Amino acid sequence: MAFQKRLGIDLGTTNTLVYMPKKGIIINEPTVVALSADDNRILAIGVEAKEMLGRTPESIVASHPLREGVIADYHITQAMLKYFINKVTGRIRFFKPEVMVAAPAGITSTEKRAVIDATIQAGAKIAYIIKEPVAAALGAGIPIVSPTGNMIIDIGGGTTEVAVIALGDIVASTSIRVGGFRMNQAITNYIRKKYNLIIGEQTAEDIKIKIGSIMPLKKELKMEVSGSNSISGLPESIMVESSDIVNALKNEFKEIINAVKSVLQKTPPELAADVIDKGIVMSGGGSLLRNIDRLLTKVTGVPCQVAEEPLLCVARGTGIAVDHLDEYKKSVLWIKT
Repeated sequence: MAFQKRLGIDLGTTNTLVYMPKKGIIINEPTVVALSADDNRILAIGVEAKEMLGRTPESIVASHPLREGVIADYHITQAMLKYFINKVTGRIRFFKPEVMVAAPAGITSTEKRAVIDATIQAGAKIAYIIKEPVAAALGAGIPIVSPTGNMIIDIGGGTTEVAVIALGDIVASTSIRVGGFRMNQAITNYIRKKYNLIIGEQTAEDIKIKIGSIMPLKKELKMEVSGSNSISGLPESIMVESSDIVNALKNEFKEIINAVKSVLQKTPPELAADVIDKGIVMSGGGSLLRNIDRLLTKVTGVPCQVAEEPLLCVARGTGIAVDHLDEYKKSVLWIKT
């Protein structure tokens, strides 16, 4: 393990996954860090830190160092990456690993540089960046180097990436800052407005997973939700239905639908014909929402399907690319330092 030279990292807004060639995904932890409010000392990272979200005293701050797919706090992200790299390769090692990190296709050169620098400072010998839609397509088993067009929609925690890929690179794409976090926020705001109930981020996430849907269900799902009454300030429990989530997420899904339509409009006719034949593949945690594939099939007229293990696609694709670096170097990678 100490001699391991290559790692693939899906540095997500919600979760960070680490892939090691020949071993697969060996780390899958929340992208959350708990800090001491007095001296910014790191107290917990990953699962332990996530359990603290919304429950911390004034002396502890639990937060997400990435927002909307990009680094929001450089030093905390660097410390978190160092923690994950050390966990995989060991603190004492003779060779620094080469690390490939997946990042949104729409990030700026400054945001790209922040990812590269944080990875190098965290202990990487060389850092590469792979475009997230390309990694997602690779991880979903799409033959990206073929001349035929393939369309991928990756709905992550911070961003939604929509891309048409052919000959190993992106032909048409867009990246919007709508993802799991925006959806949780929309659910929180809707429940506060309709029921005068204030709920936390984790509760909104649970509601989305357990009863969330994009289209009305034949059999309505219900869930008991607890929080604070916004008028009296006292604890309260209510019943929330799946139709509430359909209404809460309307605006977010309008943006995703518009992004998909804009990419299809930018796609060359030959590749558009390929997309109609092969359909659209969906990945990321957002693709697990009930009826999302049905809604996109309805509005685009193109059949949609959710990839196998959609949460792992980007990490797996990053791992495949880092494992076959020479094969994908020209078409997949952005930067090397």
